[in-house]
Amino acid sequence: MAITVHDLLADPALGLRPVTDGTGVDEPISWTASTELEDPSPFLSGAEVVLTVGLRQRTAAAQRDFVSRLASAGVVGLGFGTGLGHEEVPAATRAEAERTGLAVFEVPYATPFLAVTRRVAQAHADEASARLEGLLREHQVLAHTLLSGRGLPGLLTALAGMLGTDVALTQYGSVLHTAPGALLPEPDWSRIAISTGSADAATLAVRRPPADADILAYAQSLVSLELSSQSRHRSSLRQVRGQVLGDIVRGTVTGAEAASRIESLGLQPRRRHRVLALSLGFERGHGRDRLLAALPLPGVAADLITAVLQETLLIIVPDTGARAGRDIAEAVAAHVEAAGLTGSIGIGGAYPHPEGLRWSWFEARQALARGGRINDVEKLSLTGLLLASEDVPLAAMSDEVLAPVRTSDAEHGTDLMVTLARYLDLNGSASAVAADLALHRNTVRYRLAQIETLTGLDPAVTADRVQLWLALTVLRVRDGA
Repeated sequence: MAITVHDLLADPALGLRPVTDGTGVDEPISWTASTELEDPSPFLSGAEVVLTVGLRQRTAAAQRDFVSRLASAGVVGLGFGTGLGHEEVPAATRAEAERTGLAVFEVPYATPFLAVTRRVAQAHADEASARLEGLLREHQVLAHTLLSGRGLPGLLTALAGMLGTDVALTQYGSVLHTAPGALLPEPDWSRIAISTGSADAATLAVRRPPADADILAYAQSLVSLELSSQSRHRSSLRQVRGQVLGDIVRGTVTGAEAASRIESLGLQPRRRHRVLALSLGFERGHGRDRLLAALPLPGVAADLITAVLQETLLIIVPDTGARAGRDIAEAVAAHVEAAGLTGSIGIGGAYPHPEGLRWSWFEARQALARGGRINDVEKLSLTGLLLASEDVPLAAMSDEVLAPVRTSDAEHGTDLMVTLARYLDLNGSASAVAADLALHRNTVRYRLAQIETLTGLDPAVTADRVQLWLALTVLRVRDGA
């Protein structure tokens, strides 16, 4: 507790005698100030006890002015030393103090002003020591709570008890934990940014911030360390899981070995699962894999198995109903948008066994190629299977077939690629292409002849048309067109 004028008067070692009660007798004393100036108010900041022997207060008017100035400066008490300039506290000093509500006490000749100052200094030192001991105890409680297995929920519960108010931890706008109950942060809550050294954007929200912010600053550092640790662990785990799932997707491991690896990830091989594939653009100077590896997910997806594979974040969702994958995709998409990122999610179908997981991954990747915010599953076509297979060098084939056509368009300003795309989309009808592009049919035939010359493939021949169509499809999927 801070020392007050009442405490000074109660100390028998000082032998102080009260003259007036005053309104500030129970107010904390900031410090003492000894002075013989007629007007010491410019040198006062408030809440002091002023000590004087009144050498310059020879008249009643001077005594009244002195007290009035002290009261206006916010002084909590006046200690008047007797036995030097005055044998007792002057009547005018007493009267003005009673009028202004200033507490006045007599300091006898035997009590030096230094003794009063030492008493105030000792009280401040004791208070600071007690406060520091209490702060260290609170630090130990918070650290022990975090390290004893109770984690961030336990830490926030302990912090809420210490502060006597509600606290909440948010990340990318999603509430991770609240304490002591489920009260969500309101706009008027105070918010403290949590630095984790990664892409995580976390905030500690407090409904009523404490006057002393030391314990809050320590909690801030503990939360920061814990979230940083979680981010590193999450990143490492997703990279390892990505390697395991990569082997299954590529068909490197199959059968019992694939089932065993699936089980090692925490998945039940016989249970139906669906794959959500999240793709992000390059934001904030982070590489895509690094950003995906560290990205926290909202509560509904926080405990799901996740992995980074081929610049996408895989979220493995147990099949609990027709909307299970869609609901989680909606939550993740909203979470990503709240983080200020742009992303696209593809949803695969729900299948059992490792082969089903592989099939769902291919479907999710094919859905993702449509580029929408959330792309629902479509049954995987033969084209999708070919595009998903890493054993078929379709990308190289596509480049080899279409490179001469794209070069001609770039160098000569022709529209051969557009003409080819519409010809294939319109089932090989030159007249339909002419109408669609507002061209003469002979112009369309001329362009098709140019494409045949450049590629060696005749769009009118079924086998050649299939190859051209497949090359164009690969180009569209790869470029997101």
